[in-house]
Amino acid sequence: MNYNMKEWFGRLYGTGEKKPIPVLSFPCVNLLGISVRELISDSDLQAKGMKAIADRTDAAASVSFMDLSVEAECFGADVVVSDDEVPTIKGRIVHDMDEAEALVVPAVGSGRTQIYIDAIKKAAESITDRPVLAGMIGPYSLAARLLDVSEIMMDCYDDPDMVHLVLDKVTSFLCEYAAAYKAAGANGIVMAEPVAGLLSPDLEEEFSSPYVKRIVDAVQDDDFGVIYHNCGDNVPVMLDSILSVGAAAYHFGNSVDLEKDIISAVPSDVLVMGNVDPAGVLRLGNPESVREATLELLEKCAKYDNFVLSSGCDIPPMTPFENIDAFFAASKEFYGK
Repeated sequence: MNYNMKEWFGRLYGTGEKKPIPVLSFPCVNLLGISVRELISDSDLQAKGMKAIADRTDAAASVSFMDLSVEAECFGADVVVSDDEVPTIKGRIVHDMDEAEALVVPAVGSGRTQIYIDAIKKAAESITDRPVLAGMIGPYSLAARLLDVSEIMMDCYDDPDMVHLVLDKVTSFLCEYAAAYKAAGANGIVMAEPVAGLLSPDLEEEFSSPYVKRIVDAVQDDDFGVIYHNCGDNVPVMLDSILSVGAAAYHFGNSVDLEKDIISAVPSDVLVMGNVDPAGVLRLGNPESVREATLELLEKCAKYDNFVLSSGCDIPPMTPFENIDAFFAASKEFYGK
């Protein structure tokens, strides 16, 4: 369904009742009775899973799968798949400038990207009461999966030209991928750039934000919004650079104090989402501990016009749905006072 997303994001400002927007998709395996392995290989199951979560929860938007292995797999990276965990990447496929120059930018639709694009098209046709947001990786985080997360940090110092070449190639691909989601009916994307949160502010400003901004500038308009996600520890010291990308909203992880480190440090017209711990609280907690953590965050942050309740990151697949229900119930409890 078409939305004026600029107006939709604008309606998220204020201190009145707001519906949460958690990064909630993989726990649909529990509703459908399937494995993660089955889910990531079938667009019908993905669309059904998103619809099942939309029917079960009162989220403000339907957020698709934060599977950060999809794009790297297209470039030739090896993927580790299991039945109950989100897929991961192993190894390194680019070691030097020669391999960076030889790296082929894949066509959008190769690998599993067409499955995810088709899933968004089907989900957008069945979920008509809220925006549908596709999930995709950010440029530095994708480059890190091709160069190895540890090695790329050294490469930024030792071989920056190689890193920039890889970043240029992956950014070109991600611009096309985001455009394909847009054409398929997505109302926006949630772009995950967590590895950039490990960098120093100067390195983030050089190796992440300019490439993120290229993607934002390529696809964001009144009808399509970009939510930037970063759950890295160093986010508070790189906020100015992060905000320079011009995203419609910013989503931060639970490694930061959302009020002290983020909301109090950004302009009031910057939409901030977060940050209940998805693993320690939502996955491993119980309904009462989820309620307490959610209410505690709301007590601190709901007084700010630019705050929207969310999880700190992607909610793990095996998260009990009674905990997810408790998260939404706590939000209703708080705003119903």
